[in-house]
Amino acid sequence: MARFPGVITAMVTPFAEDGSLDVAGARALASYLLENGSHGVVVAGTTGESPTLSDDEKIQLLEAVLEEIGDRATVLCGTGSNDTRHACDLTRRAAAAGAHGVLVVTPYYNKPSEAGLEAHFAAVSDAAGDTPIVMYNIPSRCVINMAPAFMASIVAANTNVVGVKQANNAEMGPIEGLEILAGNDDIFATCLERGGTGGILVAAHVVGPSMREIYEAATEGDQDRAARIESDLSAVYAAISHAPPASSVKAALSMQGLIGETQRLPMVPVDSETRDAIRDALETRGKN
Repeated sequence: MARFPGVITAMVTPFAEDGSLDVAGARALASYLLENGSHGVVVAGTTGESPTLSDDEKIQLLEAVLEEIGDRATVLCGTGSNDTRHACDLTRRAAAAGAHGVLVVTPYYNKPSEAGLEAHFAAVSDAAGDTPIVMYNIPSRCVINMAPAFMASIVAANTNVVGVKQANNAEMGPIEGLEILAGNDDIFATCLERGGTGGILVAAHVVGPSMREIYEAATEGDQDRAARIESDLSAVYAAISHAPPASSVKAALSMQGLIGETQRLPMVPVDSETRDAIRDALETRGKN
């Protein structure tokens, strides 16, 4: 049985107008997502503006969301870093706080070798203890790609590495010993068709019920229906992709009166053209 099945939303982080962490807003948003299609959430991921969150804020956010929905849904915490010591420390803290799992991105910018990646994930695995680890393979942001065979070797050596958020669409497919989670919204149905167990998704903030329908159709064996629903969401996916996901999603959620658009630099609210595209897409879906 999969540990992290279904629609897991890469949750944005609400901020107050002064830029401080809005813990009450995070609680409310987590509950909203759970009521609108999500099986769980990731807090303090990239869509959650993790580069601008302190470690204390990440743990505060994790604890608040766990208290709000942790008895009803999966709550993972982003603990990756390009500094292995930092990733280990944050992973220990997230595990101690009760995270159901941690999401660990490949080290970015410093571009380690495969031997470095093996040592990195071994160290994080030790730090996590019994807490499951989901690796995050996203070559478009991190420059490096973990090939499927290499990831299989990582899980063979580290039993608490149980899954991968796969954001390399070209290599979407089964990997021995790993749950495969779609890392890009537009590959969700394909991921499920190819044996994936779910997805860590962004558009689920605003079309969560439809993405839940994709999951349910695919798991019932109706791939045609899953593909049709996904095709119907293409305009929403395209609109959100006009800007960084955190900015686009916050714009969409603000249109629905759910949270404000405050972000921390270098992230800024979307421009008027992108806002109009998002509004048009949402109105078409009846989400204005």
